[in-house]
Amino acid sequence: MYKVIYDDRQSGHDPLYLVTNGKFVKSREHPDRAANMLKACSEAGFEIRKAKQFDRKHIHAVHSERYVKFLETAFDEWAKIPGSGAEVIPNVFPVADEAICPTSTVGRAGFHISDLAAPIGAGTWQAALGAAEAALTAAECILEGDKTAYALCRPPGHHAFSERASGYCFLNNAAIAANYLTNDNSKVALLDVDVHHGNGSQDIFYSRDDVFFASIHADPNTTYPFFWGYPEQNGKGKGEGYTANVPLPIGTNDEQFILGLNSLLQKIDDFKPDRLVISLGLDTFGGDPYKLFNLTTGCYRRMSKEIAKLGIATVIIQEGGYLCDQLGDNLTEFLTGIIDQ
Repeated sequence: MYKVIYDDRQSGHDPLYLVTNGKFVKSREHPDRAANMLKACSEAGFEIRKAKQFDRKHIHAVHSERYVKFLETAFDEWAKIPGSGAEVIPNVFPVADEAICPTSTVGRAGFHISDLAAPIGAGTWQAALGAAEAALTAAECILEGDKTAYALCRPPGHHAFSERASGYCFLNNAAIAANYLTNDNSKVALLDVDVHHGNGSQDIFYSRDDVFFASIHADPNTTYPFFWGYPEQNGKGKGEGYTANVPLPIGTNDEQFILGLNSLLQKIDDFKPDRLVISLGLDTFGGDPYKLFNLTTGCYRRMSKEIAKLGIATVIIQEGGYLCDQLGDNLTEFLTGIIDQ
């Protein structure tokens, strides 16, 4: 039975605001999207399992202890500031690598949150922890012999750096799962198929040669996260050659996407990983609110069938994909494409 891992704590994160193009707007990353996908999984007959609790060391292996402590305490500290807003939203950011993390709550918010799309509310920490533990639970399923497991993670994670939240993301669920799977010295490939580049994931593994990071996404020249996701970004130090990026133009269709995906799958196959982690974004769909790519529902089964040809035990981690009539269908098409192979 296909295992779907979810944690009810994830619904507690309900951000009020997103600042985009100079405007405060309602965030697209809200609880209804997870409820929609969970309902689709249940109707498809998948086995829904609650996330297990894990030792915090598996999160600290990816994120610094001071950053995790910030996420855990930021909202309560923020609420003590006279006249503070309803969410932790920074108003100052460091621009130099030599920046020092201050003791001030406002300063720490700027140090640990890199943009205006990751506000921290009362339920954010528990939701992020629930998502990370869902990812770890799915990874554990693979270690126990399952061929595939899916973690319905929300908030998503692939924009989260080791010490910074950004782009809806707080803990990097996919990176935590991938790192967990290397604990027995296995090689892991992390494939990101979200419409936005997984800049946090790339940064976390950029200097490592035991995790191959591959991403297919909208061209960062015109699309968030703008500064990462270019073909020439291919790793550094012993990680040189272990990052691969395929940026595609706005309006990319099914055939263009599958062509780019197959080029990455060849690189992954050459790496010969023992396990695979997929950062699954459904925001590549033509009807997604972002409207960046123009993929059809049928393409999700096509892409998962291509991925399944690698024949590797696979953990699927939910990233983007926002409310539209076909969101649940797109998810189940992808998941069933993998197991049908």
